Amino acid sequence: MSAKHASAPDFTQVMASDRHRLQQQFRKLPADDQGRAAASWLERFNASRERVAERARLIPRIIYPDALPIADKREQIKAAIAEHQVVVIAGETGSGKTTQLPKICLELGRGTHGLIGHTQPRRLAARSVASRIAEELQTPLGELVGYQVRFTDQTSERSLIKLMTDGILLAETQHDRYLNRYDTLIIDEAHERSLNIDFLLGYLKTILAKRPDLKVIITSATIDLERFSAHFDNAPVIEVSGRTYPVDVWYRPLSAERDEEGNTVEDDLSIDQGIVAALSEIQQFERSQSKTPGDVLVFLPGEREIRDTAEYLRKANLKHTEILPLYARLSAAEQQKIFASHAGRRVVLATNVAETSLTVPGIVYVIDPGEARISRYSPRSKVQRLPVEAVSQASANQRKGRCGRVAPGICVRLYSEDDFNGRPEFTDPEIRRTNLASVILQMLHLRLGRIEDFPFIEPPDGRAISDGFSLLQELGAVERSGAMTDIGRQLARLPVDPRIGRMLLEGAAQQSLAEITVIASALAVQDPRERPLEKQQAADQAHAQWNEEGTDFVAFLNLWNGFEAQRQALTQSQLRSWCRRNFLNYLRLREWRETHRQIRLTCRDLGLEENRQAASHEPVHKALLAGLLSHLGNKTEEGDYLGARQRRFLLHPSSGLAKKKPAWVMVAELTETRRLYGRLAAKIDPAWVEPLAGHLVKTSHSEPHWEKKRGQVVAFEQVSLYGLIIVPRRKVHFGPIDPVTSRELFIRQALVGGEWHGRAAFNKANQQLLAQLDELEAKARKRDIVVDDETLYRFFDQRIPENIYQLASFERWLKRSSEKEPRLLHMTRDDLLQREANDVSAQLYPDVLRWESVALPLSYHFEPNHEADGVTVRIPASLLRRIDPQRLEWLVPGLLFDKCVALVRALPKAIRKNFVPVPDFVRAALERMPFAEGSLTQALGRELTRMTGVRLDADAWTDAELEDHLRMRIEVVDAAGKPICAGRDYSALCAEIDGLPLQAAPVEQPEQSASAEAPGSYALPETLVRKQAGIAVNFYPAWVEQGEEVVEQLFDVPQLALREHRLGLQHLLLQSSQLNEQARYLRQKLTTLKDAAIYYRDLGTQKQLTDDVLLGAVDRVFLPADAPLPRDPQTLAARLEAGRADWVPACEQLAKQLLAVLKQWHGLRKRFKGKVELAHALAMNDVREQLNHLVYPGFARAVPGEWLSQYPRYLSAIEQRLDKLPGQVPRDRAWTDELQGLWQQYQALSERWQREGRWDPRLDEWRWMLEEYRVSLFAQQLGTRMPVSSKRLGKLWREIQDGSSQ
Repeated sequence: MSAKHASAPDFTQVMASDRHRLQQQFRKLPADDQGRAAASWLERFNASRERVAERARLIPRIIYPDALPIADKREQIKAAIAEHQVVVIAGETGSGKTTQLPKICLELGRGTHGLIGHTQPRRLAARSVASRIAEELQTPLGELVGYQVRFTDQTSERSLIKLMTDGILLAETQHDRYLNRYDTLIIDEAHERSLNIDFLLGYLKTILAKRPDLKVIITSATIDLERFSAHFDNAPVIEVSGRTYPVDVWYRPLSAERDEEGNTVEDDLSIDQGIVAALSEIQQFERSQSKTPGDVLVFLPGEREIRDTAEYLRKANLKHTEILPLYARLSAAEQQKIFASHAGRRVVLATNVAETSLTVPGIVYVIDPGEARISRYSPRSKVQRLPVEAVSQASANQRKGRCGRVAPGICVRLYSEDDFNGRPEFTDPEIRRTNLASVILQMLHLRLGRIEDFPFIEPPDGRAISDGFSLLQELGAVERSGAMTDIGRQLARLPVDPRIGRMLLEGAAQQSLAEITVIASALAVQDPRERPLEKQQAADQAHAQWNEEGTDFVAFLNLWNGFEAQRQALTQSQLRSWCRRNFLNYLRLREWRETHRQIRLTCRDLGLEENRQAASHEPVHKALLAGLLSHLGNKTEEGDYLGARQRRFLLHPSSGLAKKKPAWVMVAELTETRRLYGRLAAKIDPAWVEPLAGHLVKTSHSEPHWEKKRGQVVAFEQVSLYGLIIVPRRKVHFGPIDPVTSRELFIRQALVGGEWHGRAAFNKANQQLLAQLDELEAKARKRDIVVDDETLYRFFDQRIPENIYQLASFERWLKRSSEKEPRLLHMTRDDLLQREANDVSAQLYPDVLRWESVALPLSYHFEPNHEADGVTVRIPASLLRRIDPQRLEWLVPGLLFDKCVALVRALPKAIRKNFVPVPDFVRAALERMPFAEGSLTQALGRELTRMTGVRLDADAWTDAELEDHLRMRIEVVDAAGKPICAGRDYSALCAEIDGLPLQAAPVEQPEQSASAEAPGSYALPETLVRKQAGIAVNFYPAWVEQGEEVVEQLFDVPQLALREHRLGLQHLLLQSSQLNEQARYLRQKLTTLKDAAIYYRDLGTQKQLTDDVLLGAVDRVFLPADAPLPRDPQTLAARLEAGRADWVPACEQLAKQLLAVLKQWHGLRKRFKGKVELAHALAMNDVREQLNHLVYPGFARAVPGEWLSQYPRYLSAIEQRLDKLPGQVPRDRAWTDELQGLWQQYQALSERWQREGRWDPRLDEWRWMLEEYRVSLFAQQLGTRMPVSSKRLGKLWREIQDGSSQ
């Protein structure tokens, strides 16, 4: 008979894990199948049914301890479980629900079709509860009763009951979606409301409809039962009372006690002191009641507090007292100590693991400081905080329930009753105070729908959900739409925090997975390095051997390698000793290894390959950075770090980087205690961040501008990650980012502004046309001739396509377009003109300044305050000092009217008022003034005087300040036309080029080989024509003395050339062979010079004086002032022959003359010694200055003979002046003031003319007339060489000035 024709099989008889598969296979069997397929299916069905029967036979005889309160409710519980799919059992501590419920289920026949799963919040509780149930069922642990915790699985095929952590059950949902391995699930301690428990309860509700055979039993303390019942559609609630022994509560607050007057009776106590005080009070109570010592359970926030308190209690020397720690990370052997028999009192120091999950036997007293370390996540600051907080009332009552199970108990609360009453009723569930990233990841992986729709007992806050998604987006696990990525699917399969999982995935990509698995497993467990408070320095020294500069993470690698080396070399006992010496927790190291093994296996399953060669620090830290993108920090000026979302944090003091503080760091975690601290830090390069955080970074762009070299519009890009700037200023191509703005900038800056290579034909034509029109505007000094830039922009904007925003694409488009329309971008004069410029003519605004036979180029610029504003004349350096500066005052005809108006308006008001209205007077004056003849101010002054009769002196124009464009700008260029200097002060420019070598190239006849011939041996031309900046310029050669030699040199000014040529000729003649013997005789035999040298010693040596006398005599004999200077060998020879006989007498006469002058001069100088009366000081200073200008180094050669012969009279006049001084001080003072003014004006003009290369023999004459004028004032009886007076000096001075302006 076929399987299909038989009655439908009863699938409730098979194992729950086989049921779905057998049903699917049965449906696929043909209706009349009599073959192997049906037989095979039937065989599998019977095998599964036999397994159920076998498991039913394994159920042992069950005995319930009558002392447990749950025994009284056993039948009620059995009935409820049989009738309902979900049952809530609430029992107080000590009711026996944890150990007896699995036995009740066995009695109901549960566990035969699948395991009875029994979850515990903690590993410690799972192990201990499994051990107790196995003991009560009288079966070895791991047989009928097994347990599975992290890294340990003690179950078998025969196991009926499986104890495990809720995390283990949650992990099984990934490969067993409907938990078919189980026919019953007991979720114990559900009131703790951990994240795993809340998720499990929600998950179970989603699968109950598809698993009607599954029984779910939720156990809880008597806390908020209605919420659990309502969650499972009003599931029945059975309450089981605890043991009936009463528990007294003593409130012993640690705060200071004060009397009625406010005086302190007792100081504040620390928690350790409070515990010792409570133990003492318990001891006194026991003595008063004649009781034996009972065990005490003390609750403390964490492992460190347990260690510290244990040390404190041991130092308190409590007699007959054993101190035992109890926390989840203790080894199984250490945890079993609390169940061992003992004598005396036992004080168990426990975390809240003993609050609900674990029953410590024999506890009579509980000491509750009222604190616990509760993890809280802040969605605002994105920081997981671990503050020590006051526990809720429910937690305090759970702690109280830990005692009173064997006898009446006492709970000592180290806080006040008012404090207790003011505390919240329940502790916030973990789902409301943690990051939900891992939960969301699992839900997405299991396809459980939207987290907002998931049936949590208490739905998490919307901000927490958003924050969980944000973290997953940061890690690349989900897209912005919420869809899971490939990275997210891999992360969901890794049994670690998503951040650590992301590091592992990136480690595989960076070829550093081997190192990352070590570091990731270290981050997943508690740090094995211990720092006891009393031995912190010693611990730090011991740990220093594994430290690595610049990173705390690599220290884990170093520690791992060190531990592995020791593990291979040492025995178990030696290894534990080594760990103690190096302040390492052996149990945590063992857990680290187990975690590392599990992570490696998972990575292998995911297909992630480990690197075979050791990775460098960079790929390791890049992989770590992938999981810590929101844990970056940039050092601030204050020394702390600015992190993501503007959070500021400090590096924890335990970090190796806390002192050096690199600029950029990443930290493994940010924990807030009193301050926000970053733990486990490493130095990073901010350039690593952007490639890893491309999906997170935000970019902003500033200062878009055209860059000629790149031919693109570029901008400065700023890249930030969560508000932290990782790339402050990077230049990027702005075209693809903002094509519209880039196109506009390209047209405005490149095509309109001309900032590109401009090789295109249209641009050359346009620029040439624009230059012509711009020059018209510069001449007219008005911006109303050429169209503005906006019009030019519109011209190009209308013709260039919208997708063109850089030079390369523009040139490609231009090449294609030019084939069809060659003149598409060529502008016409009509396109560029706003109006015709008829008022700008070549006559008013010439392009050259004509002077003598030279045409100097002029250029115009219109830009106020620009250095080239106005008109600029370009003058070769060799021509500058020959140009008449008065010609430059006239500028050009087009600007002359504006300049004259400005000059008149700059006159003093008393004078200016005679010429109102100024423009009319100026216009009338210009009609009669020939252009560029003489001085502009003199010509203008003459015409104004003619029209009004008001005399204008030359000094009236001195203080006139003109705008720059009304003064000619001079650009001095070298022979190649390269600018040397520029300015508007003619005299200053002359001084600036003074001494510069004159560079020129011949244009008429080739340069004679003068350099090969000695000066004096060839004919020296009067002038030479040379090219200077493209202009033919006359140069004036001369033989010039340089030290003891004479060389040929070119001069730009004939007067300078003649002066230097005279001095050079003196040297040539003195060195000639005809005078050699006479010169040697004079140097040796002229005793007069030896005597004169005694007086001359303050001015020079005897040799210098002798040379001056010989050269001066040469000048007088061979180079008379009225004869032209020789320029060829024949003339030189003739002069030598004609005056050779007169030279020696001339030398002797000059020497005698000098001796007399120096004697007289020396006598005058003696009169300056000693004390000088204050009234005579002005005159004495004037005389001293006069003597310095008469007698100075080289005066014997420099002073013409006709004036040197007058020196005795000048010196005698000085003597008489000094003799008469005491009787005519006022008169002398008046004359001195006049003379000093005259000398200063002479000196100023002389220096200016010397700079400008100009000279006038009348100025020399005026200088000696001034000496004669001194004689006429102070020693009239000595007579003067010529008629002289103040008026005559003034008249000659005016002639000199007028002559210089002609």
